[in-house]
Amino acid sequence: MTSQSTLQSVPALGTHPASGSNPSRAETREQLSKATYDLLVIGGGILGISTAWHAAQSGLRVALVDAGDFAGATSSASSKLLHGGLRYLQTGAVKLVAENHFERRAVSRQVAPHLANPLTFYLPVYKGGPHGAAKLGAGVFAYSALSAFGDGVGHLLSPARAQRDVPELRTENLKAVAVYGDDQMNDARMALMTVRAAVEAGAVVLNHAEVTGLRFTRGRVTGAEVRDRIGGEEFGVNARLVLNATGPWVDHLRKMEDPDAAPSIRLSKGAHLVLKRTSPWKAALATPIDKYRITFALPWEDMLLLGTTDEEYEGDPAEVAVTDKDIAQILDEASLSVRDQQLRRELITYSFAGLRVLPGGPGDTAKAKRETVVTEGKGGMLSVAGGKWTTFRHIGRTVMKKLQSLPGRPLGEDFEPVSTLPKKLPLPGIANPRAVAHRLLVDRPAPGPRMAADTARHLATHYGSLAFDIVRLANEHPELGERIHPEAPEIWAQVVWARDHEWAESVDDVLRRRTTLTIRGLDTDEVRGKVQDLLDRK
Repeated sequence: MTSQSTLQSVPALGTHPASGSNPSRAETREQLSKATYDLLVIGGGILGISTAWHAAQSGLRVALVDAGDFAGATSSASSKLLHGGLRYLQTGAVKLVAENHFERRAVSRQVAPHLANPLTFYLPVYKGGPHGAAKLGAGVFAYSALSAFGDGVGHLLSPARAQRDVPELRTENLKAVAVYGDDQMNDARMALMTVRAAVEAGAVVLNHAEVTGLRFTRGRVTGAEVRDRIGGEEFGVNARLVLNATGPWVDHLRKMEDPDAAPSIRLSKGAHLVLKRTSPWKAALATPIDKYRITFALPWEDMLLLGTTDEEYEGDPAEVAVTDKDIAQILDEASLSVRDQQLRRELITYSFAGLRVLPGGPGDTAKAKRETVVTEGKGGMLSVAGGKWTTFRHIGRTVMKKLQSLPGRPLGEDFEPVSTLPKKLPLPGIANPRAVAHRLLVDRPAPGPRMAADTARHLATHYGSLAFDIVRLANEHPELGERIHPEAPEIWAQVVWARDHEWAESVDDVLRRRTTLTIRGLDTDEVRGKVQDLLDRK
C-alpha cells in the first residue's frame, strides 16, 4: 500500500487549479445563515435529497441539512435493490407493481444507468415450500408482463441449469426455479449523486449539521437552529417552509414543533450480512420464507449480501445494530437455498441494520405497506416519511406537488410546477459504464502503468463519466493511482475526490459510503489512519 510519506504531496482542498471543489463548511454556514430560503429540508436521506433536487429544479431557493452524513442511516442500509416488488402481486397491488417497474426502469435506463445494473433473480421452489411451481411460474410471468417484458419473460428453469449460474444453490428437494429480472445499485453512491444533482440545480447542502430547535414566526415554523457537529459552530437558517424528512427521527422533530404531537409512524428493523463469496454468482436468489417474506442472497460489490429481517423496533434509532440473533436468523433463512460452505461465519466481512419507516398502526410489520406518509403540523411544518428506494424520484415529485398546493401558497407562485419538470432528468456522470471502463483501460498516461481492470470497472459503475476527473487526479499525482488496499479496487484519488467534491468529513464517510472498503472488511487501522491524514489536510 501507499506509504504515509508519499501522500504528503497531495494537494489540499481547492489548491488544484481545475478542481471546482465544493465550498468550505464555513462558506456554506455563512450562505445558510444569511439568506431566507423558500424551502429548508431537514434530513439528508434519499427522501429529503430527492425533494431538494426537485425543488431546486423548480427554481426554489433550497437548503438541506442533516445531523449525520448524507444517506448515513436508513438510506445506505437497504437491500440495494431497484425492484417492482414481486410480493405485492399476491395482495393484488397490480397498479403499484407497474408503477414501481416504471420508476425502476427509468432510473436504471435513463436516469442513472452508470449506477444501476440489471440482475437476474432465481426463485427456488422446494418440496413443502410456501408456494408451488405453477403459482410462482405464473407470478413471475405476470411480473415481467407488468414491466412490458423489458427484462425478458418470467419463466421456470430446471434446477441443474440454475446451479450452473449459482454453484452454491442447494438442490436437495428443489423442484423448479422461477426466473425474473430487477435491478441493483450501491444505495450510498446513488444518494450522493442525487445530492450532487440537487447542488448543481442550486440547492445549498450541509451534512453533520444538527437541528437543535425550530424557529417560529407568529406560531408558524420559519426555520431552524443548527449546530455544526464538525466544528461546533451554531447558526440559524430562515425559510418560508420547512420539510421534516428525518426518517426514523420524524416524530422527534414533530415534537419540536408541537410537544403534544401524537406518533405518526412505527419502525421496522432490517438487518443484512455481507460475506466473501466462495464461487462466482451469475444470478441472485430470492427464497420464500413464508407467504409474505422473502430472503435474498445477492451478488453485490464482488461480495454476497444476505437478508433481510423484518421486526418491530422501539429503541433509539441511533442505536440500531445487528445482534447475534439477527445473524443467526439471516444465516438460518439463507440456508434454505444456499449451501453451508457459503454461510460460514468466518466469511462475514460486515453487517448493517436500517429502520424502515412504516405508517403507524397495529399489525405485522412484514405485511405493512411501504407507503409514504405526509403530515402537516400545527406550525405548518410538513413531515414526510416512508416509501421505497425504487420510487425515490416519484416521492420527491409527490412531496413537491403537496408543497405547491398548500393553502395560502407559502412557497408563492414564482416557480415551475413539478409537472413541467423533465420526467427523466439524468444524474451527474451519466454514461454507459462499459464504455467508460473501456476508455479508462485504453487511455493510459505515458509512461504510466495500465489501470487494473477491476479498478476501471469500479470507477465506471460508481462515478460514470466523473471517473475521468478522478483518474486525472491520479495522473497528476501518481501516488493517488495506487490501491487503498491490495484486496479492493479503490484508489487513493477517490479519497481526495470524496473530500473535495462529495462532502466527506469523517473516515467512515469515506470508507463506508463513498467507497466499499468497510463492507469488504478492509478498513484496517493503517487505512483509516491514512484516510484521516488526507481529510486533515483539507
